[in-house]
Amino acid sequence: MLGIISFVGFTLLVAVISYFATRSTDETSSDGYFLGGRSLTAGVIAGSLLLTNLSTEQIVGLNGSAYTDGLSVMAWETLAAIAMVVTAIFLLPRYLKGGLTTVPQFLSKRFDVTTKTITSGLFLTGYVVVLLPVILYSGSVAISGMFNVPELLNVSSTQALWICIWGIGIIGSIYAVFGGLKAVAVSDSINAIGLIIGGLLIPVFGLIAIGDGSLGNGIDILMSSNPEKFKSMGETGQEVPFSTIFTGMMLVQLFYWGTNQQIIQRALGAKNLAEGQKGLLLASFLKILGPLILVLPGIIAYHYFEGGLASSDMAYPELVRAVLPKYLVGFFAAVLFGAILSSFNSVLNSSVTLFGLDIYKQHINKNADEKTVVRYGKIFGIVLAFSAMFIAPLIANAGSLFAYLQEVNGIYSIPIFTIIVVGYATKRVPAIAAKIGVLSGSLLYILSQFFLKPHFVGKAVEEAKASGITDAAALKLVEAEAYPHFLHVMAILFVLNIIIMLIIGAIRPRKEAFELEYTKQVDISPWKFVKPVGLVICAIVISIYIYFA
Repeated sequence: MLGIISFVGFTLLVAVISYFATRSTDETSSDGYFLGGRSLTAGVIAGSLLLTNLSTEQIVGLNGSAYTDGLSVMAWETLAAIAMVVTAIFLLPRYLKGGLTTVPQFLSKRFDVTTKTITSGLFLTGYVVVLLPVILYSGSVAISGMFNVPELLNVSSTQALWICIWGIGIIGSIYAVFGGLKAVAVSDSINAIGLIIGGLLIPVFGLIAIGDGSLGNGIDILMSSNPEKFKSMGETGQEVPFSTIFTGMMLVQLFYWGTNQQIIQRALGAKNLAEGQKGLLLASFLKILGPLILVLPGIIAYHYFEGGLASSDMAYPELVRAVLPKYLVGFFAAVLFGAILSSFNSVLNSSVTLFGLDIYKQHINKNADEKTVVRYGKIFGIVLAFSAMFIAPLIANAGSLFAYLQEVNGIYSIPIFTIIVVGYATKRVPAIAAKIGVLSGSLLYILSQFFLKPHFVGKAVEEAKASGITDAAALKLVEAEAYPHFLHVMAILFVLNIIIMLIIGAIRPRKEAFELEYTKQVDISPWKFVKPVGLVICAIVISIYIYFA
């Protein structure tokens, strides 16, 4: 009962603070609703970036990957810091100079409206089909299990799942649809504090348990007993082989932190460029600490349970259940609930933004005033939320979602990132090149990962079994060697698409060179320490890799 009271209390506290923080924002205008009135400061931006990024599929999934592969999976976290530095120094100044509300708006100016519409459609498809239902499902499984909802409410597991999905969906929708970006960002920043505190408690209690009451002994025992788990360089057959860091890994990070609407929208709402840059760099520094919450518990679980768990995805929830004092369960569940809500309402808010500005205003009602755009954006958000709530329970197996989600997201992430890079780096590549680039990138990736890969991997595994290889680890290595890692495939297609676009640009260049105009929406004077601080952050990341090499 104490756990439920603390859970409800912390959740209500966040809601009340968010309400009072957003009362003065004019949310009938596009800037007010979609960008929080372009008033977000560095702390709010940093907190919102972190909480938008974190949810159950990452907290549970990445720790599950660490349970299997060890420290090498920290690349998903530490390299994000470098991507945010690049975004702060190179991309954000250009976004704010152009007065952008959505990333596809730049594509409309640089190429044409059709390119923008295709890109918005790809973003929305990825959000609706992949992200929203998976966030709802995985989050509901975690909350239902933590509070044992079937027993608490005397319902079946399936009914408990539906209840949790609709509870998370409705609360998240209220934040995202009726509160706009500022309500989302404020709630995120509060939950970020709770997540950092609660997240750090898990490895602390875990190490104390390993060290028989001593944190220091726990660290010594863990590192001396499992040295193979503390190698920063992944091997072939693991989730993140070291070579992928120099190919597709950085491309994924740059897309996610620099061009993905659900993420970059926080920085686009900055009151000025300096605040946006400070927010990104603060988030990047905190991201370096991410492995303490998202990787270390998985390694601790491997030692604590002696590698005997039936599924690696059980590493985090089982460790929480084993080492966290009962009186803290409610607080931690509230923090986890906040992380789930954050990812859900952030994706939903970005979807509403993309639909309202890039589809409704552009194609359905070109003469709509801002109030009408916001109203129909909200209606679309409600429909989207209910659709996700109905789809989520149909996901039969959440399984190990993290790597799978990264692979599926490649369908739209790298093609979009490619045309944005070419758009900013060149001045005469035409719109037809962007259309061909984004469509060919998506189709080639689908062909590679969902047709060619199963064929070659299946054939290699059959041949291995026929030759007498039956060990699971050996077969996993056979699979890894039978076809290039999906991150390498992303890099290959990225280069190929750039070449295709440049060739088209050479044959059929734009008549007039593109020039990015300054809209004077916000002050774009950079923070004077952005480059030195960025270099320090990059140096810290490189040092970590060298230390654990």
